[in-house]
This record gives sequence, structure tokens and C-alpha cells, in this order.
Amino acid sequence: MNTKNLKVVIIGLGYVGLPLALEFSKKRTVIAFDIKKDRIKELINGIDRNLEINFKKFKTLKNILFTNNLKDLEKSNCFIVTVPTPIDKFKKPDLNPLLKATKIVGSLIKKDSLVIYESTVYPGCIEEKCVPVLEKLSRLNYNRDFFCGYSPERINPGDKLHTVANIKKITSGSTPEISKLVDNLYKEIVTVGTYQAKNIKVAEAAKVIENTQRDLNIALINELSVIFNKMNIDTQSVLDAASTKWNFLPFKPGLVGGHCIGVDPYYLTHKSKTIGYKPQVILAGRKINDKMGFYVASQMIKAMKKKKKKNKKKKNQN
Repeated sequence: MNTKNLKVVIIGLGYVGLPLALEFSKKRTVIAFDIKKDRIKELINGIDRNLEINFKKFKTLKNILFTNNLKDLEKSNCFIVTVPTPIDKFKKPDLNPLLKATKIVGSLIKKDSLVIYESTVYPGCIEEKCVPVLEKLSRLNYNRDFFCGYSPERINPGDKLHTVANIKKITSGSTPEISKLVDNLYKEIVTVGTYQAKNIKVAEAAKVIENTQRDLNIALINELSVIFNKMNIDTQSVLDAASTKWNFLPFKPGLVGGHCIGVDPYYLTHKSKTIGYKPQVILAGRKINDKMGFYVASQMIKAMKKKKKKNKKKKNQN
């Protein structure tokens, strides 16, 4: 196997899959697949409802096929899965989109196929959850007949500066040879370089702690802002003063949401609990950040009531 004979298909055309497919289409022929028929129609017509892509830049490119027809994927041998990995109402990992995509791939792979995952998961998920599905549906043996890789997405939705090509990419594979193959594939499109992780589990773990670290840092500043507010101290003034030290980290208080930061820590804590360790710090940070929406709203209501009372008093004096 080498990069030249890889026939690439991207599974899932959201804010991760679409930019990836278009970037690869600059270098090779790519099939871009999504199960949503309406999504495919829009993309064929140059419409991205996520507003991540300016299709005017890609008008001259003819190396990409947008499709929701599985027959178009039958000759592919490299499947890159970029579907979402959300949490459910109990804040546990919802692997349904990932496993549905894996079932599609499992029905298509042949001998010497390569399956690369980009979706954020907990350490061990790909080989513990996805590989058995691939083996069952394909009737092929892992690391003998087909292989896997993991290269976690690092897309920041809405960010026009940090795009696929200029964000360093972690790569990994199920064997040393496959790891090198996956790395060489991504080197085609990532201009700032790649980093080969030791194995798939290391790459999975590295991804899930990136946002966990940010979540905890923001939680600390959020908690400090609550404390300072009760002490009638301006939080921003404190941060401005503290940031004069060279190694003070410039985090700010605020709401934590979006696709990743408020979700990824729960993937890690879920896995941790299954091996008998209940995380303390990570869950404490999540608890603080989950409550910040209510706290900010309550502070706004207090401020509005105070202003209304002040205006009423002023009106009565007049």
C-alpha cells in the first residue's frame, strides 16, 4: 500500500469533512459522501449552510464528487470518517453516528482497505468499538486484510485563519507501516507539518485532552470571576495585573459551548469510570462551566432590576 494507489472517500460532510474533502481535492480525486440527500444537493450547487466554505475558491476544481449513493464508493479503498460524536442527555458518549458510519464502511471495505477516523473519541474506542463492526460486516481480519488509522480533527468552526492546511496534524496507524502511510497521506495537504503518534490510543488520548485542558482553565477563571464579583473586585482588572507575569496563562471568563470543549471531557471521564477511576478535577471543571449560563443570566437580571429601581427613584425625585 502507498499513497498513490489510495482512492479516498470522506464520510460525513459537516464542518470537519467538507473542508477536508476540498483540501484533498487539490491534490487528488476525492469522493465526498453524506447520507443527507439535501446536503449533497446544496453542495453540488455551491451552498454550504455551515458558512465554512467559500465555493468561489473551488470553482475550477473538478476532482471531487459529492454523493449520497453508496455505489459511488465501491471502488474506494481509503475511507476517512468525520462524523460527529456528541453526548446524550445523560452526558454520556453517543456513538450512534460513529457506529452508523462504521457500518457503511464495513459493508464496503475489501482486502487492503484503510479506514481512518477523525471523530473525537475516548482512548481505545476505535479498536474496541469500531474495529469489531468492520470485521463482522466485511468478514475480514484487522491488521491482516484491512487496517485503521486515527488523525483527530482540529478544526475550529468559523475560524478562517486556522484551516486544515495550517493546523499541525496528529496521525497514527494500526501498524508502524500504516502509521507512516497515514502520515504521508496527510502531508499532502497539511503545509505546517504532521506529528506521528506512537499508536492509535495515544492519538485518541491526545485529542480528548486538548479540549479538556482548555475546559479546566476556563473553569478556573470562571470560578475566580464569581469569587471576585462577591468581593466587588473587577475580574478583568485582576487578570490584566496578573498577566504581567511571563508565565501567566491568558484565559478569560465566559460561557463554554460549541461542538467540542463542553463535550470532549465527558468522553474521557466516561472511559475513566469504566476502568474504575472516578475523575475529580475534570468533572469539577465541567460542573462549574455548565452552571455559568445560569450564573450570567442571574447577574444580568440583578443588574437590570438595580437599574430599573434606580431609574424609578430618579423619576420620583423629579
